[in-house]
Formats: sequence, C-alpha cells, structure tokens
Amino acid sequence: MNIVTGAMGSLIPKLGELLMDEYNLHKSIKKDIEFLRKELQSMHAALTKVGDVPRDQLDKQVKLWADEVRDLSYDMEDVIDKFVVRVDGIEPHENTNRFSGLMEKMVGLFKKGKNHHRIADAIKEIKEQLHEVAARRDRNKVDGIAPNPTEAIAIDPCLRALYTEAAELVGIYGKRDHDLMSLLSMEGDDISNKRIKKISIVGFGGLGKTTLARAVYEKIKGDFNCRAFVPVGQNPDIKKVFRDILIDLGNPQSDLAILDERQLINKLHEFVENKRYLVVIDDIWDEKMCEGINLAFSNRNNLGSRLIITTRIVSVSNSCCSSANNSIYQMEPLSADDSRRLFYKRIFPANSEYPNEFEQVSKDILKKCGGVPLAIITIASALANGQHVKPKREWDILLQSIGSGLTKDNSLEEMRRILSFSYYDLPSYLKTCLLYLCIYPEDSKIYRDTLIWKWVAEGFIHHGKQGTCLFLLGLNYFNQLINKSMIQPIYDGIGQVYACRVHDIVLDLICNLSHEARFVNILDGTGNSVSSQSTVRLLSLQNRNEDHQGIPLRYFTGISHVRSITVFDPAITIMPALSRFEVLRVLDLSYCNMGKSSSVQLNLKDVGHLIHLRYLGLAATGIKELPAEIGSLRFLEVLDLQYNDQLQVLPSTVWRLSRLICLHVAKCEVTPGVLQNLTSIEVLKEIRASQNIIMQELGNLKRLRELEIYFNDGSLDLYEGFVKSLCNLHDIERLHINSNPGEIFLELIDLFREHWVPPVHLHEFVSRMPSQLSALRGWIKRDSSHLSNLSVLILSKVKEVQPEDVEIIGGLPSLRCLHIWSTHQTQRLLVIRAEGFRCMVDFYLNCGSAAHIMFEPGALPRAEQVYFSLGVRVAIEDGNCGFDLGLQGNLLSLRRDVIVWMYCGGVKVGEAKEAEAVVRRALDAHPNHPKIYIDMLPYIADGAHDDNLCEDEEN
Repeated sequence: MNIVTGAMGSLIPKLGELLMDEYNLHKSIKKDIEFLRKELQSMHAALTKVGDVPRDQLDKQVKLWADEVRDLSYDMEDVIDKFVVRVDGIEPHENTNRFSGLMEKMVGLFKKGKNHHRIADAIKEIKEQLHEVAARRDRNKVDGIAPNPTEAIAIDPCLRALYTEAAELVGIYGKRDHDLMSLLSMEGDDISNKRIKKISIVGFGGLGKTTLARAVYEKIKGDFNCRAFVPVGQNPDIKKVFRDILIDLGNPQSDLAILDERQLINKLHEFVENKRYLVVIDDIWDEKMCEGINLAFSNRNNLGSRLIITTRIVSVSNSCCSSANNSIYQMEPLSADDSRRLFYKRIFPANSEYPNEFEQVSKDILKKCGGVPLAIITIASALANGQHVKPKREWDILLQSIGSGLTKDNSLEEMRRILSFSYYDLPSYLKTCLLYLCIYPEDSKIYRDTLIWKWVAEGFIHHGKQGTCLFLLGLNYFNQLINKSMIQPIYDGIGQVYACRVHDIVLDLICNLSHEARFVNILDGTGNSVSSQSTVRLLSLQNRNEDHQGIPLRYFTGISHVRSITVFDPAITIMPALSRFEVLRVLDLSYCNMGKSSSVQLNLKDVGHLIHLRYLGLAATGIKELPAEIGSLRFLEVLDLQYNDQLQVLPSTVWRLSRLICLHVAKCEVTPGVLQNLTSIEVLKEIRASQNIIMQELGNLKRLRELEIYFNDGSLDLYEGFVKSLCNLHDIERLHINSNPGEIFLELIDLFREHWVPPVHLHEFVSRMPSQLSALRGWIKRDSSHLSNLSVLILSKVKEVQPEDVEIIGGLPSLRCLHIWSTHQTQRLLVIRAEGFRCMVDFYLNCGSAAHIMFEPGALPRAEQVYFSLGVRVAIEDGNCGFDLGLQGNLLSLRRDVIVWMYCGGVKVGEAKEAEAVVRRALDAHPNHPKIYIDMLPYIADGAHDDNLCEDEEN
C-alpha cells in the first residue's frame, strides 16, 4: 500500500505473475490482464506526480480521479489474492483427516475451474470500471496535475518569520546569548577565532530557527565588514542564491546576471578576500546546496568570518559543518515559563491580569504545543479575539481539537502549511510510512521494531538491492524520518533509539492529510469517525475518553474490505468478530486485555479464517493459549507474543508458518519439529532452551539475524547442541543469551571459546549469565576481524576484569556501548587508556568494592554517558587518598549522565564524604554540565558521625 499510489506497487507485479503458465488462464483473460497491467503502469506514473503536489493545490477532479484509481487498485489486489489462495489450495482449517483430504483433492479440478470463471468475471468488471474512470476524466477534461491556478497560493509562511521582531519570541535571548554565542566564539582574539567558522542550526519546522538566526545576525552584524542574510527554500536556484549573497554583501548587481555557478563562486572568493564577513543562509534542504556553499566559503579567510545556516534536516546540517572548527546547534523547544509568557502575551492585552479560570486549560494546551513557538503563536492567535478573549468553553473545544486531525479551525492552517513543507519534501514511500503513524493515539510511545514490521506487513516496503532484507530497509526509512525531524527519537539506557513519538502538531497534520486521502479511519469515540457507507481499508480503534460508549461497527458496510486493524485498550470491547474480515493483512491487538479477567468476547479461534494475514500482534494481551487454527495463516510473516507470561506452549501447527520472518515467543515451550520448518525466520526472540532437539533445530534457521535465548539449566548436552547450531548461523547480527539467577554456565563459555567463531556481521552481543572474559579474549586473539563490527557488548555477570581485558576490548574498532558488571574482582586498579575506546559513546564498568577505576588524559573522547565504580577503601590503601580519578579536564564529550557507584564499606564516614566531594567537584567543573549521580554504598544516613565506620555492603 502507498498513500500516493494505493496498491499499485504490489499489484502490477502480481498481474505479471498471473500471466505465467502455472495458472493456466484462458487466452482472453490473459489479454485483459495484460491490458490492465499496462494501463496501471501509466496510472502509477501519473499518481506519483499527483503525490508530489500539495493536495490543497490540486484540481478537485484530479483528486477524485486519483481516489477512484487508488480504490480500484485495492479491489484488484484483493481479487487476485483471493484467486491465488483458492487455486493454490490454501484454505482455513485444513482437514488433516486422510479420507476428507482425498475428497478435497478429487473436487480440486472442479474448484479451479470455478475459480477461473470467477477471476474472469472480476477482471472483466474491473476493466469496465477502469474504462469508466478514464472516460469521466476525459469528459471533464482533467489533463493536468499542476497546482490549481484558480485558487490563490498563499505566500510561504516562513517569509513572515524572517521579518518578525525577535522580541516576540520570549526565551530566545537565553538561547542566543548563551548557546549560540558560545559556539560562534565572538569573545577573545585567539587564532581559532580568526578562522572562518560555520554554525548550523537544525530542528523541525516551527521551532523558530529563522527567528533565532535573525536575532543573532542583528546583534553581531556590526562586528563585520560586510554581511548577508539570504533565504533558500526547497527548490532553490543556486545561481540566484549566490547572486543574492553577493548583492547583500555589497557587490554591484549589474555584472552578476550573466555569470554561471563557477563564475559566481569565483566572484565571491574575490569579493570577500580581505573582508571579515557574516553570512546567514536560511532554510537549506539539499546536501548538494551544501557542497556549493562549502566551495564558496572555504577556510582560506582568516579574519574571523562567520557563516550560519539553518535546516530541518540532520544530514544537511552534518554536510555543511563537517570539519573540526564548525559546530551544530540542535534547536531546543522553549521552556515551560517562556512558553507560558509567549502564549499569554499573544492573547491578553499588555499589563492585564490572567484570569485563574484559564490556568489549567492553558497548561494543557501548552503541553500539546511542546515548546514549539510557531505552534504556541498559532494556537494563541486562535484564542485571541481583538481586544477580547474568547470564552473558556472555546478554549476547551480547541484543546480537544489539537491532535485530532479533523478540526476545521482555519487558524491552524498556517501551522499545518509550514509543517506540510517537510511532508511534501519526503519521497512517496516515506509519506506513506509517516501518515501510517496516525493510527497511534497522541503521546504514544511507538516501538521502532514493531512499527517497522507493521510497515513490512502492510506492503509499504519493497525489495531494494538484491539480498537486502525488508526490515533493514524499513530501519532506513525510520532513520530518515528522524533525520527529517518528522518523528522524535526515544533512547534506551545504552543510547540507542528503540522508539519514537510524534509531536502533537505533526500528528494533527498527518491526521488531516490521512483523512483527506481516506488512508486511515480512526474511531476514537469523539464523534470523529467515518460515515456508515465508507469503504474502510486501514482502521484504528482508539479510546481517548473515559466515557466511551462504543461505536457500532456493524453499521459499516465496507468492513469486509479492511486490510489492517490496530486496536488500543479498552476499544477491544467494540472489536467485531474476526470472521467479518475477508482480506485482513494486519491485526494488532497488543496490550489489549484479553485475559481471564477481561470481558472481551473475541474468539481467537476465528483467526484461522484470516488467510491473508501477514502480521498478528498479541503482545501483553494476557492470553493463556494460542489456538491451533493459527496454522492456517500460511502468509503470516510476524507473530508477536511477548509479555504473555501465562502462555505455556506454542501450538504444534505453527510449523506450517513457513513464511514467518519474525517470531517473539514469550519464553513459552516450543514443540519439537516446529522450528525446523521455519526456514524464513530472521528474528527469533525469547526462545526457551529446554530440549536438545530444539537446540538442534536452531541450526536450520540459516537466515537468522537476531536470536534471544533463555537457559533454565546447566546440561552440557544442551550447551553443545546450542553451540553446534550457532556455528551454522552465519548471518547473526544480534545475540542475547540469558539465564535464571544462580545457575552456573561456565561450560557454555568454554564451548564458546573452543568452537564458535563470531560471524563478521555480529554487532550486538549480550550475555546475562555468569561468565568469564576468556572466551572474548580468545576470539580477539585468534582473529580480531570477526569482531570488527561489534558495536554493543553487554556482560552482566563477569567473574573478573583484568587490565588485559580492558586493553583488548578497548581495541575493538566499532564498539560504541560497553556494559560490564564484575562480581568477583581481584584486580585492584583498572586504567582506561587514551588509545582505547575511540568510538565509545556509552561506557559502563562496575567492578564493585574491590577495585577503583582511573581515566588517562584523553580517555573516552566520544563518550556521552559514563557509569563507573570506585572502591574507596582500595583507593586509600593504594595511596590515592586524594581520589584523583583523572576526571578533571577529561571526558570532553560528556553530555548526558555520569553515575558513580561509590563503595564505602570499611572506611570512615568522613573519608567517604571526602571522596564523594572530590569526585563531585571534578564532575561539576565539566563544561557540558552532565547530570551527576553519586550512589553511596552503603547508604550514609544524615547526621552520621565522621569517625563512624561504614559497614561493608555485603552486611
């Protein structure tokens, strides 16, 4: 599916497959199919062009034509899928009785004949409909897809911000004076300040990048010989940009019109040769533009010139400011206080009091605005009424409308229009992926992997380069949306993105776009629903209001056309019977209560009827068993059962799901014989290592990229079977091994060291079981190239960390995240050398009370987050009474958290407090001011006497 082209992307190849001999279609049917295929290829190209034009600029008849063709494409794909299923003999609830099976085969030829007549009739009907759509277009002379010339096109709202007084955005002074000015390094006269310095301001539309750049420009422009402030935009003429820069700098305009790009760059070089200049280039969208700018403003000028660019795109920012002397400023939202002042300043007359009745609703509105100045000003303008203020009930109505996506309030149009510039800059496949996010309620935490697998199942992602798996393509899409600032990343404890959020204002935009394109239907109990006659394709059942009374889905005549349904608890109570869905491809009931305590009457046994299903999400539903009918889902690609602790066993019929790519089994028992047939599996999570035969079957999963396995006992045979199978899995990228507390698994570590060589693709290795570093040491000594791509290493129960281990691990070239927890440490001092850990971002080393850790000057140059331990008694005994750990003037990239586990057992309270004060002073002096947490173990109570002895934490 695609928001622009409907089902065209997958439909056209399927029409080609129908022409193959294996379906033995009549010659006349093939002729009709060939006609449809060629006609749809032409329409696909036209729809792609339509998608590049903002919908409000399209002719109404073009919109109608595009909608009709998209709907037809969905109907055609449904017809073809049903035909292929019937012809291939894939029916729900296949009878395993031998006699019945024989009878089914005997009537198979007759059924295929009937199916050929069915598809012939369906193809003929669709062909007639296609002719009708084309005829209507011709009759009404719908020839162009250019913007509608009869409607006035609004001036780009970004131009307004260019001339907005900086004082209108309260809170901008703090940003301007402290952050940006320090990056520009305007104070002082050292050599580095005399080289040209480039600063990039990056952030999504509406944050005030242009206004901030203008404010800084106005403040410092007097310190330069010449200056220019030039807007660029989405589709710039690079020659015009250079001409505008030269004109603003003071070059005569007369001789510029005839110059080409190279000549204009040379002209710029000549003009600024002996001048100190300030240039602001606003709103860059293209990396190619950055290349031209970098050529025009090279580093040859040593007079203290400054170049500032603004952009919404992270990759553009990196391209413009790639050298060491340049900086990137990530635009931050306004603080809560500044947001409130800006909001009230726009609504209430100067010096007037703010009525108390508006206090809470104001807070709620500002929370939805998220500190985005443009959102605050736009929404405040909707509430202002000349010299008067709209009544509170209208504030409440507006609060409910923000983020709903269906508001008709024109005061929000400017906000949507500005954000829509970012949307229409996306390629069509990203438009589809972004609009799909409107299935989630506002403020949802959207898990990355779940989202990508749903994109795959929906058909949004198609094969690119040969051999590239669909999930990795989807991961690229996800990262592109982050880089385009359309979604906000959420980081886990080791600094990796595992989820995202959609800003409420962006959600408002995509809900509107989706509603206009009839892409997703959202039923949330607020009255914003589809009409009873609508044909529904993608459905999201939500419940934002506690007084939700249920929506009568039985009135929707088009429910049989639903391809995807996502349900959020407690809307599961209005979920219709699964048997009503004829072409369902995605069913996500995750986190809906379907356990014993639930009143939900949904019969999961009916899932066997959903023979087109690609994705089944049942995570955290409280189910105790999975019906055997799930084996009928021959097209199923993703089965998510995580967080179902009461689910004991996976039904044996799962072995039929040969197309399964991702299986999350929630530690339940897997029947022998199931895994060996799942040869398409790429991701297998929470599999329980309970039987030797299960371990042997793992070796058949040659495509496996991610494996998360749990061990319950210490059987040597089990370990040997696991390691032997692991040796066959050459594409493993992520390997997680877990165990129950208290078990001993040293035999497995020995087998690892002796028999397993990590594949070169391995980039994440996590072991939460008692272990030694001897295996890792052996792998690296044998051939370090096998760990050249390892970026995450987590070992939570290591027996001992030696200095040699620190040096060996520090030499891994791609390692970005290291977590080691040592349980039996004998080595008293570990030093983090400057030459190791050159890529480390997240560093975690806890060696308990028996050791202390020191950092050489220059250690961990890229680390943003550092956790480490300090054994106070050991440090004192080793002569480090001043507790100098090498923190002062070190670890220069710290910007997130620093956690110090300070083990004080066996020392006096006064000594422990002194150690804490020294470490805190060193960290407080860090220029990036990271968050500091010092955990005293054991806890020292307030008022404890300095001469008292701290008890060992073991006591």
